[in-house]
Amino acid sequence: MQFRHLRYFARIVEAGSFSRAAALIHIAQPALSKQIAELEDEFGVTLLHRSARGVTPTAAGEVLYQEALKLIRQVDDLPAIVRSSQGDIQGVVCFGMASTMAPALTGKMMEICRATLPKVTLRFVTGDSETLREKVASKAIDLAIVFENSPETGFTREVLFRQRLYLASRMEGKLARSTTLAEMAQLPLMLPTPTNVLRKALDREFAAAGLQAEPVAESDLFDVVLSAVETGLGHAVLPKGDFSDMPGHPDIATTPIEPPIYLTACLITSRDKPPTRAAAAIEAQLLGFLRSQVGQSAFSGAEWVDAEP
Repeated sequence: MQFRHLRYFARIVEAGSFSRAAALIHIAQPALSKQIAELEDEFGVTLLHRSARGVTPTAAGEVLYQEALKLIRQVDDLPAIVRSSQGDIQGVVCFGMASTMAPALTGKMMEICRATLPKVTLRFVTGDSETLREKVASKAIDLAIVFENSPETGFTREVLFRQRLYLASRMEGKLARSTTLAEMAQLPLMLPTPTNVLRKALDREFAAAGLQAEPVAESDLFDVVLSAVETGLGHAVLPKGDFSDMPGHPDIATTPIEPPIYLTACLITSRDKPPTRAAAAIEAQLLGFLRSQVGQSAFSGAEWVDAEP
């Protein structure tokens, strides 16, 4: 097996067909098919389902695809890693963050990075905390800020701040100064899916209070949740108390929950992959930036944690 076989295979999976992949790679389709046939012979398994509609990976092919992505990224990072050992820090750093944090972080972090680390390129990824953890574990991204209920194994983490949860509602008249779990249980709620860290925290709090909330719908996608709130489908519980950094959502208001419920924001990296110089430099910049921002409007309801409890 040669390394180009893995690159070709990954491109075919991403393109969904041999013909599209061949055009992207600039190789004749018969030659590309021959390369994959050699790869399947070497592994002794079928890697791709072939049909008139294109190709999809088999179970074995999906495993190979995920492992190939890790190797491809490591090889692609090598030139920057070697150059960074001499002189200026350089390279690409993939940085993940929970979707609720992105509006407050991305622009300012790019500005800081450009000023202090001009040869480092930031690649941002957003999503729910579970998805980001999976990406860090698979080494698809270098570091991520995620929300946690309890520490997950397999990561190096730095506890950053605890973030209060708020009830997000469509602005219709005067809202209450605060809301309780009992009041929330009577509302139509748009909640995350049961595996989501925020949903787990809510379910635990409702159960402890002898209450149960029946969601009108479930989604882990931040934009979907906001759309549901804006259209009046239901209310949502979010780790975000101020939408002033999101100009496109003037009709969303937030109400603090009493007694307060918190999630803990942590910076995580893979335990078995030492950070590159570029990733370590971005982490240092990020920590300084967050410490200056926590408690301000962009992070309403956040309290910095100086030591893990």
